[in-house]
Amino acid sequence: MTDADFHPPDSEEPPAELDHVTIENDEAPDECAIFPSEASEDVLMTTWISAHDDSFVALESMR
Repeated sequence: MTDADFHPPDSEEPPAELDHVTIENDEAPDECAIFPSEASEDVLMTTWISAHDDSFVALESMR
């Protein structure tokens, strides 16, 4: 299955807007934390994604 084959279910709710922050680490790779931009502090405690430098690829290489 590819992204082109995936069709998300119809929903009344719009997709969540995401925000991110780069966390610079001195003795480890930098991290990017991705989270819902309108989330409360309680929700942010459990609703986030952390990505490290080798988690990313160039967009052009995936097309």
